[in-house]
Amino acid sequence: MGKTCGWVRKALGEFLRTRRAALRTDTGMSTVEYALGLLTAAGVAAMFYKVMSSGSVTGALQSLVTKALDAPF
Repeated sequence: MGKTCGWVRKALGEFLRTRRAALRTDTGMSTVEYALGLLTAAGVAAMFYKVMSSGSVTGALQSLVTKALDAPF
């Protein structure tokens, strides 16, 4: 009985130690991190829109669509 009790005590201690360690880790984003992520995403979207709506890119896209629609079947 002494060996069984020691094994159970050791296993329970290890389980509790890993649970406490898991609870201490910071796995989610805080409100500030969400705000910074949102601002970054909005900035990237604004830059993408600016590039895509520029004259040269718009012309290239129109040319590509025109060629695709005028392709013989």
